[in-house]
Amino acid sequence: MGRILRRGEGSYDVVVVGGGHAGIEAAAAAARMGCRTALLTMDVRAIGRLSCNPAIGGTAKGHLVKEIDALGGVMGVLADRSGLQFKLLNRSKGPAVWSLRSQNDKRLYPLYAQELLLQLPNLDIIPATVTGILVRHDRVCGVKTEDGSVLKARAVVLCSGTFLNAVMWTGLRAVKGGRAGEPPAEGIAELLTSYGLQRGRLKTGTPPRLAAESIDFHRLEPSYGDDPPQPFSFRTKQVRNRIVCYVTHTTPETHEILRRGFDRSPMFTGHIKGRGPRYCPSIEDKIVRFADKSSHRIVLEPESLGSNSIYVNGFSTSLPEEIQEEGIRSIPGLERAVFLRPGYAVEYDYFFPWQLTHWLETKALGGLFFAGQINGTSGYEEAAAQGLIAGINAALQVQGRGTFVLHRSEAYIGVLIDDLITKMGDEPYRMFTALAEYRLLLRQDNADRRLMRYGYELGLIDAQAYEQLLEREELLQRLVATLQSERAAPEAVNAYLAELGESPLEEPVPLAQLTRRPNVSLAALLALYGERYAWALRYPQVIQEAEIELRYHGYIQRQLREAELLRQSEQIRIPEDFDYTRVRGLSAEALEKLQRIRPPSLGHAARIAGVSPADIAVLALYLQ
Repeated sequence: MGRILRRGEGSYDVVVVGGGHAGIEAAAAAARMGCRTALLTMDVRAIGRLSCNPAIGGTAKGHLVKEIDALGGVMGVLADRSGLQFKLLNRSKGPAVWSLRSQNDKRLYPLYAQELLLQLPNLDIIPATVTGILVRHDRVCGVKTEDGSVLKARAVVLCSGTFLNAVMWTGLRAVKGGRAGEPPAEGIAELLTSYGLQRGRLKTGTPPRLAAESIDFHRLEPSYGDDPPQPFSFRTKQVRNRIVCYVTHTTPETHEILRRGFDRSPMFTGHIKGRGPRYCPSIEDKIVRFADKSSHRIVLEPESLGSNSIYVNGFSTSLPEEIQEEGIRSIPGLERAVFLRPGYAVEYDYFFPWQLTHWLETKALGGLFFAGQINGTSGYEEAAAQGLIAGINAALQVQGRGTFVLHRSEAYIGVLIDDLITKMGDEPYRMFTALAEYRLLLRQDNADRRLMRYGYELGLIDAQAYEQLLEREELLQRLVATLQSERAAPEAVNAYLAELGESPLEEPVPLAQLTRRPNVSLAALLALYGERYAWALRYPQVIQEAEIELRYHGYIQRQLREAELLRQSEQIRIPEDFDYTRVRGLSAEALEKLQRIRPPSLGHAARIAGVSPADIAVLALYLQ
């Protein structure tokens, strides 16, 4: 069983620094893979804290949670246990972009996370602030804490979140800290810079929290969860909705009030240097960028069953507190709103992720892994995905078992890490379905079929769960084969087709062909045959997967061919010490980017921003 130590000393296989979502996954993975692991955090009670919106998943982020779960990670289980409301987003669109989202209890989620970690063997949890990374011969050998303790380690996973030299801004008032009431981590960023790692500055923000009893919910539009709701984890049998969220909108008066505070906005006055997320702008940024819009959508989301705190989704801000209050009270339903906490922005250091390998080890220091917002990402789910991969690879390295890398054609996690290393963005990275070229292959419904084999081989998925997956896969293949060979007779299905407004059959056609009609439900079609397909109707998930596979068969096959071409390009390896200056014809920008990132293959080189197709053609010719 895991344990909490008052003071950390001794030797460990893996030391994880930081108890956020990246740190939880990294520590859990390393410990479950058999490594003696220590998780260091400034405050044990803050492990798993949902510091911004207490929600998990969403568009593309839900895919990440499903993939984490399929590999044996813990975020999906924690989200299911603490979930208050569950919704499958993008139902009106194709299955490639269906994404699960849950509103979660901000008090229960960290409690469940801490309970889970304490149940793990091989794991010590140590309340300590890390002040030094110890290095010998360009390789980490441990960490030093604020009280002078030294923990030896064969691998270190740094998951510092938004705490590196962090400053919180409300108006022009700046307070040191990475989260309300929590101090920053100072000294580590400078130490890492001294080892040759390059860093930048980013910012993120959070909205005000309001007292529920001060809101007039009768004037607002309710937003309900799904009926029935779906869980994230294959290990969860059932979840339920416990709350209702509410929708309102800003007004022209709101925008005018907020504009009066722009001269005291740390973002507009230049006090904040770091770039914020373009996809999730603050309310003041929305007003400037979308000046033609007279209102913006606001969703009021309860933060906990045991609290009166309401999260004002869509109103992230760092404006002065009095401007925030006046602006909020100009929104319908919020005229008497009482603030529990104002919104604020956090500015923090991060390290450019092109300095990492695809298994998240730093190129400058062996055995040092980065995961989460230290790599310039935004969001709990992106952090957890990186933490899982970093923890797995730290354990594999200690055990001498090679590396674990997911390709971008087999997982959103692969897209995430590949984008971080090759695209070099200057703002916080957030996962979107549009970033995945093969998103029809990377659906959330087939995450376990794609990835559970890896989790089983790594020792993170038990044999029983893996056997159940193989049984389901066999059922799916049996059903698809039956549908391709079985023919639907006109007299059996024409009445059903007439109800749908579909053209009738004039002659028998394979059931698979009929399934491709967009209005036809495979479950309803099979029900027409009574007991004949009773074996399949007992497995709704198998029926849904078969329906998707058949309906999108042509598109899926095309993406499989494209993915294979990409894999072939990645088999053309580039030596780690390759001298790009010998390649005549490369542009100056391509030369600079290739020398900096040092891609391991031609395929990776082709995805680097600033490396043109002409540069790749020249490089390919030289390599041949």
